Amino acid sequence: MADKKIYNRIKAVLAEKGKTNNWLSENTGKNITTVSRWCTNDMQPTMETLFTIAETLDVDVRELLVSTKV
Repeated sequence: MADKKIYNRIKAVLAEKGKTNNWLSENTGKNITTVSRWCTNDMQPTMETLFTIAETLDVDVRELLVSTKV
């Protein structure tokens, strides 16, 4: 089985900020299942939602993405 591709760092940024999936769900108005799927990289948020998440977490949107360059 191939390794699952990691596109976002939402779970890591939540941990860095001491926040939970439930907190993000409540503060973005998104379903908890949706937030959980973002955190496990089973699903990706839209660009608009990604910016909302960044604003909610008070981070640069780029911090939520995995860099393609080292």
